[in-house]
Amino acid sequence: MRYSGLKVIWEGLTGNTGWAPAWRDPAPKAEYDAIIIGGGGHGLSTAYYLAKNHGMTNIAVLEKGYIGSGNIGRNTTIVRANYFLPGNSEFYSHSLKLWEGLEADLNYNVMHSQRGLINLFHSDGQRDAFVRRGNAMINQGDDAILLDRDGVREQLPYLDFEQTRFPIYGGLLHPRGGSARHDAVAWGYARGADKRGVDLIQNCEVTGIDIENGVVRGVQTTRGAIRAKKVGIIVAGRSSQVAAMAGMRLPIESHVLQAFVTEGLKPVINHVISFGMGHFYISQSDKGGLVFGGDLDFYASYASRGNLPMVEHVMEAGMTLMPMIGRAKVLRSWGGIMDMSPDGSPIIDKTHVDGLFLDCGWNYGGFKAVPASGWCMAHLMATGESHEVARKFRLNRFATGHLLDEEGTGSQHNLH
Repeated sequence: MRYSGLKVIWEGLTGNTGWAPAWRDPAPKAEYDAIIIGGGGHGLSTAYYLAKNHGMTNIAVLEKGYIGSGNIGRNTTIVRANYFLPGNSEFYSHSLKLWEGLEADLNYNVMHSQRGLINLFHSDGQRDAFVRRGNAMINQGDDAILLDRDGVREQLPYLDFEQTRFPIYGGLLHPRGGSARHDAVAWGYARGADKRGVDLIQNCEVTGIDIENGVVRGVQTTRGAIRAKKVGIIVAGRSSQVAAMAGMRLPIESHVLQAFVTEGLKPVINHVISFGMGHFYISQSDKGGLVFGGDLDFYASYASRGNLPMVEHVMEAGMTLMPMIGRAKVLRSWGGIMDMSPDGSPIIDKTHVDGLFLDCGWNYGGFKAVPASGWCMAHLMATGESHEVARKFRLNRFATGHLLDEEGTGSQHNLH
């Protein structure tokens, strides 16, 4: 299927009956060279880069629901590379570069919008911290501009600058940051992987991992046994459950993160904005809805829905920052199951089982990491060696104490 403006107009006039499927719906084969468990953004990008970068095409992506039904479709779509610590900084910088060429690479519109991201600060101490972060970003080769109060007012005149409890001192502008369309990212990678021969197998839940003498042999699924020489576990908030099938106990807790969207409004918020005195972030979608979120619900759960106190907490932060949104009607909310690691940083590594690989622990940062996560996981599965920008994401850091704690909040999952 080729897309064009004329095709869109024609299908709109004729009832959209002429569209062909964007990817195949194959039956699982008895054996593959590699199996990816999880058909979300990270799993699909891993399959895509295994085929594109390493020439592996005999691959299956196994998804228990439908493609893109997990966290890739349950997030606030923020793309950024404003990290401070070595390890995180180069990884997310690499991811942003991949984002900038993604539409051309996939030949698919993922609606990547580099509208800029502004992190507000509200004290002298926060200003100093953001100065350090901005310098680290520039040293990494990314962009950062320190704004004073007037600079923020020029960019974001609709914020509440008169409040005395959380006065706005300034902000750190990351011009290359922005957002993308979450569903389109999943569809683009799925289409690209399928074109390279990858089998995307939906409604196929993995129920067991076959291991013989410390070597992975394949998986058991609701659609039968499938053999494979290599298996990648890339299932976000379900990581601990799937890893347990291989006898692993991961340092991962699963928590619910809620997000919200309002009715469509006229364009008013041109950037992604982060509130420095509470975990609140907001942007405006192309359809006009305000998309925002805040903290985790702070208790471990596999339920993709949250509780009312956290809804109230997020709304309070939004009203504190910009009281004008109080008139907007919230249309819907959803919850994603976050795989929270003890230090707030991800894991891309081999496991103790030969041929079994792990990609998890993305915390709040899973969406913006989709391209680089797939790139690095594909490199690991194809070569057996960690990619240079992901070498700090080894699993053994939790045994050695070499943690990658970006926020400095200590080894407590729900604080990251």
